[in-house]
Amino acid sequence: MCKLPKFSDPNLLVGFDTSDDASVYKINETTAIIQTLDLFPPVADDPYDFGRIAAANALSDVYAMGGEPKIALNILCYPEDFPLESVEGILMGGYEKVMEAGAMITGGHTVKDPTPKYGLSVTGFAHPRDIRTNNGARDGDVLVITKPLGIGALNSAATAGLIQPDELRSVIDTMSELNKTAFEISRDFQIHASTDVTGFGLLGHAYEMFAHTNLSLNILSERIPLLAGALSYADNGVVPGGTFVNQAYLVDSVGYATSVGDALKLLLTDPQTSGGLLLALSEKEAEQLVRRLREHIARAEIIGYVSKRDGDLIYVE
Repeated sequence: MCKLPKFSDPNLLVGFDTSDDASVYKINETTAIIQTLDLFPPVADDPYDFGRIAAANALSDVYAMGGEPKIALNILCYPEDFPLESVEGILMGGYEKVMEAGAMITGGHTVKDPTPKYGLSVTGFAHPRDIRTNNGARDGDVLVITKPLGIGALNSAATAGLIQPDELRSVIDTMSELNKTAFEISRDFQIHASTDVTGFGLLGHAYEMFAHTNLSLNILSERIPLLAGALSYADNGVVPGGTFVNQAYLVDSVGYATSVGDALKLLLTDPQTSGGLLLALSEKEAEQLVRRLREHIARAEIIGYVSKRDGDLIYVE
């Protein structure tokens, strides 16, 4: 996208040049519109589960930017011979999550395609002063994550026929969980930077938060919440191919303590589907936030701290 022309408008608060989760346009002094779009091929065998997951993933970008989703449009691709009951299942799953978010589906678009794909274009709203971006972290902040890692590894295990039924249910439930509750609780706190953890993995999205600052992030490896089974699968090389792409991209930006094992390194760059929020805020507020989150979200955790850069952009200890 670096070769594409950049649009200029004083009301465009967030565009694509900062690797944020959505674009933001100020309508007036009290209202900004948040716009995002996301779709992907199936990550679950059941069409209904696939629809729920894809919708939760698309809605997450609005929460990451500090807004409330209000309107969504379906985007659906499917083959000529695709069973109509599968189309219905995907759409019903999406409708369920949009309704849970308090938003509305008002239409959409379908395309015939050899590979099924589903997602949403989502419109949300916020006060301009409440917009969150991924680049406002401060020296002394800590980082909070609201969902465990390992989604990509467990999805790879499912594709390979290795996953256990309880692990499969756990990863589907994690992917289909909205970030709504985490966002709503976090509104009572001063969040300095925000994103969600998706295809670039934890380290990739952390890199986007700190690459254009004079700050660095120290990640506390023993605090990283992981889905059951994920570490074992990673230890046996059962991870998505995107994991290695993410690792290669970050090779010059991330340092590791010798105590950090290879399997955990893989999970730190494991592509997540509909992962949790990643929030930077003061340590005092973060401790209160995590206590509040854990009343509803058991795996919320403080996973690192921010300091002036003196060495690696990201260091995992």
